[in-house]
Amino acid sequence: MHLRLTDEQRMVQQTIRKFVENELIPLENEVLRNERAGRPGLSAEKMEELQLKAKEFGFWGINTPEKYGGADLGQTMMALVFMEISKTFVPFKFGGSADNILYYANGEQKKKYLIPTINGEKKSCFAMTEPGAGSDTRNIKMSAVKDGNEWVLNGEKTFITGGNEADFVMVIAITDKELHQKTGREGVTCFIVDRDMGWKSEYIDTMGEWGPASLVFDNVRVPEENILGEIHGGYKLGLEWIGFARWVVGARAVGMAERLLQMAIDYSKERVTFGRPIADRQAIQWQIADSAVEIEAAKWLVLNAAWTLDQGEDNRHLASMAKLYGANMGNRVVDRVLQIHGGMGYTRELPIERWYREARLWRIYDGTDEIQRMIISRNLLKGHVKVGQFI
Repeated sequence: MHLRLTDEQRMVQQTIRKFVENELIPLENEVLRNERAGRPGLSAEKMEELQLKAKEFGFWGINTPEKYGGADLGQTMMALVFMEISKTFVPFKFGGSADNILYYANGEQKKKYLIPTINGEKKSCFAMTEPGAGSDTRNIKMSAVKDGNEWVLNGEKTFITGGNEADFVMVIAITDKELHQKTGREGVTCFIVDRDMGWKSEYIDTMGEWGPASLVFDNVRVPEENILGEIHGGYKLGLEWIGFARWVVGARAVGMAERLLQMAIDYSKERVTFGRPIADRQAIQWQIADSAVEIEAAKWLVLNAAWTLDQGEDNRHLASMAKLYGANMGNRVVDRVLQIHGGMGYTRELPIERWYREARLWRIYDGTDEIQRMIISRNLLKGHVKVGQFI
């Protein structure tokens, strides 16, 4: 057992940390101004500029196989990268990547969709959630009916990340209603659907800066060759997409919480009340101590989930634990840090209130707290996972 980073992992961590400190954190005030004015935090031009700078450091396609020109860092490295990137709220993402399930594309689909996405020529999104089917994916209603060499899609998807900007969507629809009703999982298929095939997106306003979309399909005709993976195999692809996203939420929470905790430590030393720094107050000390312990616990849950995936093992149980604990830890820490900063923490002069709004979403998307608890308890009660199995 090795509980310390390797030299290579430490080098990656430190390189990303310098990139965040030198290139991203200086942009935070600009991002806040843009968002308050209703503009994107980063313009498309600025995003591309930053992605090219990151490429100079060797960070291009961090989770993309080498044969497609990526770095293919592996899941543990990915966890470390996400922790560092999330120490700022600047909405940056690395270039040269594509959704994990897009690699199930066949040869022609890879030429038309995968490669252009990796190259930054096209933008994609994934759509499973519906107005009546969030955590309960068995309640999906969107239909796909065969008509000659085409499938006709009807229905609505909601809360779709990147849905307003995407050139194409990987969308889940029912292709065998009877089979779906019988099993709750089978009978659904994933389709690659270009925007110019007819689907429309509408912006959904939220309490945070995340701007998801509602996607509407009204008799959208999709050619047979646009099926991603196998017919009726869409549910498996959906779970794989969501499974990756879950432990990444935990990684993001760790990065944010570490930055916020340092802000609280620094402020508590400077802020004087009744003649003494508030860092001398036990109430403040305990909040700092509890936050530090919880951050470390979440970090190891995330790293274990990522490392397990690197070994080619099933990490879904660990991913659910990392997501559940990490998301809640992030919410507790940002609340404490806001409290330590008092009235200043509540203002928009500092980014704490922005993180406060963003962190609240983590307990909802990619599987709610309640769904993670259901998955974890079910695995244990049915014997799919044994207590203490993963160490």
